[in-house]
Amino acid sequence: MLEIYPLAELSGVDLFMADLKAFEAYALYFYYLSKVWSKPLPEVYDPESVGDYFRCRPHVVAFRLLEVFSSFASAAIRIRTSGIKKLLRPSLDEGINENVSQYNFGMVLKETMLNLGPTFIKVGQSLSTRPDIIGAEISKALSELHDQIPPFPRDVAMKIIEEELGSPVESLFSYISGEPEAAASFGQVYRGHTLDGFNVAIKVQRPNLRHIVVRDIYILRLGLGILQKIAKRKGDLRLYADELGKGLVGELDYTLEASNSSKFMEAHSSFPFMFVPKIFQQLSRKRVLTMEWIVGESPTDLLSVSAGSSIDNGSTYSERQRLDAKRRLLDLVKKGVEACLVQLLETGLLHADPHPGNLRYTSSGQIGFLDFGLLCQMEKKHQFAMLASIVHIVNGDWASLVNSLTEMDVIRPGTNIRRVTMDLEYELGEVEFRDGIPDVKFSRVLGKIWSIAFKYHFRMPPYYSLVLRSLASFEGLAVAADKKFKTFEAAYPYVVRKLLTENSAATRKILHSVVFNKKKEFQWQRLALFLKVGAARYVKLKGLIASKADSSLGYLPLRDSGAVDVANLVLRLLPSKEGVVLRRLLMTADGASLVQAMVSKKAKFFRQQFCSVIADILYQWMFTAFGRGIATTRYSSDLRLASAHDNRDLEPSSRTPIYDYRTIFRDRRLKVIFSNVLNSARKNPILMLRFYWTSFVMFTTALALACHRALVSFSEAYLSPISFARKQYAIP
Repeated sequence: MLEIYPLAELSGVDLFMADLKAFEAYALYFYYLSKVWSKPLPEVYDPESVGDYFRCRPHVVAFRLLEVFSSFASAAIRIRTSGIKKLLRPSLDEGINENVSQYNFGMVLKETMLNLGPTFIKVGQSLSTRPDIIGAEISKALSELHDQIPPFPRDVAMKIIEEELGSPVESLFSYISGEPEAAASFGQVYRGHTLDGFNVAIKVQRPNLRHIVVRDIYILRLGLGILQKIAKRKGDLRLYADELGKGLVGELDYTLEASNSSKFMEAHSSFPFMFVPKIFQQLSRKRVLTMEWIVGESPTDLLSVSAGSSIDNGSTYSERQRLDAKRRLLDLVKKGVEACLVQLLETGLLHADPHPGNLRYTSSGQIGFLDFGLLCQMEKKHQFAMLASIVHIVNGDWASLVNSLTEMDVIRPGTNIRRVTMDLEYELGEVEFRDGIPDVKFSRVLGKIWSIAFKYHFRMPPYYSLVLRSLASFEGLAVAADKKFKTFEAAYPYVVRKLLTENSAATRKILHSVVFNKKKEFQWQRLALFLKVGAARYVKLKGLIASKADSSLGYLPLRDSGAVDVANLVLRLLPSKEGVVLRRLLMTADGASLVQAMVSKKAKFFRQQFCSVIADILYQWMFTAFGRGIATTRYSSDLRLASAHDNRDLEPSSRTPIYDYRTIFRDRRLKVIFSNVLNSARKNPILMLRFYWTSFVMFTTALALACHRALVSFSEAYLSPISFARKQYAIP
């Protein structure tokens, strides 16, 4: 502090000393400023450190703000001008006119983001995967940001490689392509060969990228802070900028991406349909990443061929090429949906940027993943809550869906749960169901959920947005090739398999919510629908069936309508190793409710199928007792197929072989379950009387069916030499 004295009492020495102290204060101030100015940009995103860095450089922020403002002002003028032209030239078809207007708006927005650089391009790419928010036409225009990013010069890229790897390019690679194979918002990829002869992809980061990204995030943070004060929002909107900043700055470190790639590969190594390229660690640094080259087709290429777009030389694709591309695209989408569910429900490790540019379809039918700059790790409890959410959406159980969202910390404390449930039911209650699956586009359901989330200020976790965005993106690709594609139809069988094969308390709780109503009454219709949806999944599940000949689930009988015979499926699943969840479910259920459900009108279709099963059992007994030595007939050949225990592949026949049900009667676990059910139902004599009468009718009907089969078999065996064909005579 400088001491102030009356001027008359100060001597020349005092004035000199005061000047020295003032000079010292100025020197310390300028020394502090030099330290602040020389302080480098932080390697890891930290809001306070970034704020200190740019507060000392207001000119940098001011020039960038001027550039951003002028770009968006120019875009607004162009959009306004196009709107005036549209008014001067009205179109007869308002729907087409509106779509064209939205697409033109998206094109202007795309060009603006291209001009503003990598950060805005990245934001535009993320928006392009959200047609539910910005609209389909704008999304279509912004999707071109994945393919139309201009590259930077090759000599700059080679210089970065040499700086990062510390050696001349010629001593590291035997060949590097002259032009980049692909240019992304943060880098570009060259194709090359290592000195060992491996084909590799060399990813090089754009120059001075860290400063550009952090500067734009800082400006975004300032803007959100101003918006928060104007809108008087309770939550801190700047946190969204901080999350974006952490993610984008993390993507700039390619060593982190290499580590993420290895982690993702290890977590999903047991799923052969997913492919992750190998990383060459010795040729990778912070701004250079070298990985195995994936030979495959991108979803956009497959979509272009399937749509019949012309080739560069002007010729068009043949019908066979279009159909083959469509088949590969749909296979890619189905495997992509399954990969999303595997990441969500099995490993909990999610790819954070699953846009079409980061996917490849290989010649072996695998789905290849690229760009592991960001991964998202889920908690186990959130995985089960997400599983429950999918089940509740399919079942239209909106109250349970709200409970699952609460468990995922999506709904804020103090929110009116009843109002949220009512809004969900109002928005999604009109969804029509076909064979138990919502007959609606996933993006539409997603849009409804997002609108309610915005209304009640939900705290959407990163993984929730990632999974929904991935599924919506895959559905967009599939619908372009097949208008009838439904994401729920592709995803739900996997969910069913998860619930029926994983014996955990969480999955049992979800399964109980499916097959029991609020009164804890068993619902055969729900269980039948649940098993029917998952039946196709069972026959394909690795490890569930060893072969068609030696497995209890090798054949799934179909009814005339093509629907799966649920009674057969239940009886085959119960004694099998994979039936532990279903056995536990029946063991813990109320026996009286099971019997009540069995004799109810709703279980009529199940009783009909069960009659057929009993008829199979009776026919097996008749064939064993009386059919020794008779010739092979239509039914007896089916029975012999069912009794075969060799491991040879069987040719599919026109009829489904009769399953050997004797294992059911020998299974002690099923005897215990049946005994517990009857003991619980005996408390209600009227219910037991109905059960006995229903059983009698079923047995009588089954006996008639079995006798008919036996009569047909014996008739074919002994009367086959006799011909009953009408004889024709020629009369001259």
